Amino acid sequence: MRVALHALCGAAGAAWRESFPLRGRDVARWFPGHMAKGLKKMQSSLKLVDCIIEVHDARIPLSGRNPLFQETLGLKPHVLVLNKMDLADLKQQQVKKIIQHLEGEGLKNVVFTNCVKEENIKQVIPLVRGLVEGSYRYHRGENLEYCAMVIGIPNVGKSSLINALRRQHLGKGKATRVGGEPGITRAVMSRIQVCDRPLMFLLDTPGVLSPRIESVEMGLKLALCGTVLDHLVGEETLADYLLYTLNRHRLFGYVQHYGLDGACDDITSVLKRVAVRLGKTQKVKVFTGTGDVNVIQPNYPAAARDFLRTFRSGLLGPVMLDRDVLQSLPLAAP
Repeated sequence: MRVALHALCGAAGAAWRESFPLRGRDVARWFPGHMAKGLKKMQSSLKLVDCIIEVHDARIPLSGRNPLFQETLGLKPHVLVLNKMDLADLKQQQVKKIIQHLEGEGLKNVVFTNCVKEENIKQVIPLVRGLVEGSYRYHRGENLEYCAMVIGIPNVGKSSLINALRRQHLGKGKATRVGGEPGITRAVMSRIQVCDRPLMFLLDTPGVLSPRIESVEMGLKLALCGTVLDHLVGEETLADYLLYTLNRHRLFGYVQHYGLDGACDDITSVLKRVAVRLGKTQKVKVFTGTGDVNVIQPNYPAAARDFLRTFRSGLLGPVMLDRDVLQSLPLAAP
């Protein structure tokens, strides 16, 4: 099924918003506290591990990583796993810019993965093993086993990575609970075996956000990726930022998915059509001078939740939320 020609023509000629209204939005309220307790537990467990595996969302490869990870856990070899690569619009030039930028920050061991489909998962264990064997292990030098700590902000796929590694190397099922919302892993867990040769264990940890979000727009990107519960930001606010992003990127898959007449930059109009299309309406009693009247109204919050769920499941196509950041970076000569 293809988007109707008149919809594409209208979309191509439309003038989309060049900016998103950010004033009056309290990022601190979206990201309460700085989760210092979880970070302290990780620090106290450092003596038990040989390597750090940081998992982050490939749709925001340069946004939202917790800088405290590098500051407080940086003594150990560090692997960055950019997960959910299937949901990210990763063009070759963008991948080069991402890797160059991360190398400039001292991160030279980067793996793009899709833990659900186990793409590139086989790269992780050999990479960790090579880093550990090539580094000084301090008091763990006599240990024949390897142990790595899996860290990251909430809902980026830390538990999914552990489970995928277990399936790949041990042929075993889930060892950690996986969910589509933040807060599933709430405590530093006991060691979980993921490999026999070499004998390797991983420590799962709760998601820890940065104590300070740099900007409201970064907060919106993080929220779109599900790092906080939607209601803290507002489903309709998030849906509006998603619509703004899709239209700016000329990604009109939502028109086809919901069977709309054409692309639109007004979130109220889009959610109204989505609600009617999905049958998400509600009866509302309106008081008038001549009596009460029952009116059928679109359920805007329900339509916004479906719009967000559809985006997060990849049904609207891959999206690079850090596109503007990447466009501002120069591509170094090979």
